[in-house]
Amino acid sequence: MKAFLLYQDRDFDWSAKLPPEEPDLLRDLGLDTLFEAMAGADDLLRDVSCRVLLSSLTEPAEIVYRQQILRDCLDHSDVLLELYNLTVETVAAERRLWPTFLRSPESVRYRSVEAMELYTGQLRKLRQIRDNHADEVESPGLGRFFQMLQDELDDAYFKTVEDHLHRLKFKGGVLVSAGLGKGCKGVGYVLRRPHPGRSGWRAKLTGARRPAYTYRIPDRDEPGARALADLRDRGINLAADALARSADHIRSFFVMLRRELGFYVGCWNLHQRLTAKAEPVCFPTPLPGGRPVLTCSGLYDTGLSLRRDERVVGNDIGADGVRLVVVTGANEGGKSTFLRSVGLAQLMTQAGMFVSAASFTADVRERVFTHFRREEDTEMESGKLDEELARVSAIADRITPGSVVLFNESFAATNEREGSEIARQVIRALLESGIKVVIVTHLFDLASSLHERHREGSLFLRAPRLAGGKRTFHLTVGEPLPTGFGEDLYQRVFAAPAHPAALAGDGSRRGGAAGAGAPSRP
Repeated sequence: MKAFLLYQDRDFDWSAKLPPEEPDLLRDLGLDTLFEAMAGADDLLRDVSCRVLLSSLTEPAEIVYRQQILRDCLDHSDVLLELYNLTVETVAAERRLWPTFLRSPESVRYRSVEAMELYTGQLRKLRQIRDNHADEVESPGLGRFFQMLQDELDDAYFKTVEDHLHRLKFKGGVLVSAGLGKGCKGVGYVLRRPHPGRSGWRAKLTGARRPAYTYRIPDRDEPGARALADLRDRGINLAADALARSADHIRSFFVMLRRELGFYVGCWNLHQRLTAKAEPVCFPTPLPGGRPVLTCSGLYDTGLSLRRDERVVGNDIGADGVRLVVVTGANEGGKSTFLRSVGLAQLMTQAGMFVSAASFTADVRERVFTHFRREEDTEMESGKLDEELARVSAIADRITPGSVVLFNESFAATNEREGSEIARQVIRALLESGIKVVIVTHLFDLASSLHERHREGSLFLRAPRLAGGKRTFHLTVGEPLPTGFGEDLYQRVFAAPAHPAALAGDGSRRGGAAGAGAPSRP
């Protein structure tokens, strides 16, 4: 039996290694907050959510397949939770069965019979859930799953299983045939079906039995008892092994089903958290890779929303056919938050999930990479620029055409001229390789040169600043400015009045380096 709730034609490989970029994605995109909302304190749900989210689908048809199942699960959450709780109950009950320390055929048979009786009862419950709710689901994935339960768990199946389990308890003893080999040793042991008992009135009155040669072992004959047990084990060995394999097969089905349903339970948990705040969510439109597309309305950072009580500001972006997106503007204006929202939306889309936006359309990407600014190395093993370049090198070793890279304040560990030149070379190489780039930067030299050279096929966004230093956190289309309005932060931290000309943003306070394109500094 196969559930196929994550792929149309195969199981999810839960033993596969996570991608090497997992630590950077966890740290840069704040995935821990997302996984906590999906799993709570359940380590299994967290592991499932992490593995599925970071194993991106690259075929739109596969993404839509999961989306359809998730829609059904959100619309009929009672069915989802009933199915998931059944799998949790089954796996937990199996673990409570008396463990088998001795791997003798008899001990294997005994425990396997107990396990199969447990599984048979749970499969009956699973079939009952299907019978109660089959007409409610609309997705092809859940429809196929319910049809499989109907076809394979019919009444004839349960009758056959119960008959076999009754016989395998051997309440009337074990009937084994064997031949004589060399040295009068038994060979060719075969477990036989017990003779049907005579139930007629004549047999009951006369006690008539079929003639047989009988040898009874004395009560205190321990060697004889061991020899008889050995004969019994030889006879039931194949049957015990087959029964254990059947029990393991059904157990693996419940374990796999629990994991696959666990992903949808995690999505439901996240959906509950977001909709409780009246945050917009939508099922994105995935497009085939090749032509870059990023069009959305109301896109917001899922992690930020989960950490705050109030709703967060979303952004509307139209980047159809755009391979380079450059974000500049005021400090603390929402640039890094926007970058995280793009990365999260891309991963959630390619996991078959809903997205934190009113609408979202994007082309599928082979892989997602992040390069965010890091704090100073406390171990003093390398400088900040060394560390940044080492991470860029690691990305270059793994990246493939059709991927996307998110840069956040990269290459700012050196002076503006050097940092801008390094960034230009890296970005040019990525764009020429067919890789989408989204970059947040305060390097005016870099941003202005990108605006001059890549104006076509690029999108330049700016975090605006209103009069008095107020931030809207809503990005707008605009060419880079030579200031990040750092004096707003200076005034807020040190309670010192900012220079009026600097707050106006006219660049009148720029001196030597600023005149060459450096941002103004307090």
